[in-house]
Amino acid sequence: MSEPAIPGIDTTVPPSGPGCVECLQSGGWWFHLRRCAECGHVGCCDSSPAQHATGHHHDTGHPIVQSYEPGEEWFWDYPREGFFEGPPLAAPTHHPSGQPVPGPAGNVPPNWIELLH
Repeated sequence: MSEPAIPGIDTTVPPSGPGCVECLQSGGWWFHLRRCAECGHVGCCDSSPAQHATGHHHDTGHPIVQSYEPGEEWFWDYPREGFFEGPPLAAPTHHPSGQPVPGPAGNVPPNWIELLH
């Protein structure tokens, strides 16, 4: 028997790529990454300067993200403002292991700690 569907989660959709879509397009940088559980969009976390993951939620209404960091499997529900455990999403489940944090390599300013939210 299959697991019941959770609104806002599509377990078949792969992530959009190895890093924040908007930061990669604009030459920006991120601290940590979050993956939209509905469409796979990878955006930067709320500690990052641009906060693209939350921006994606506001723009689309997609309610849930999962951490896109190695070793982290938690989900965040924006409307309920809480963490929860969800089903496994399509691979890959985190950014490439060799990718630096913060990232991407070459775009992170030397004073990055001072720029976090």
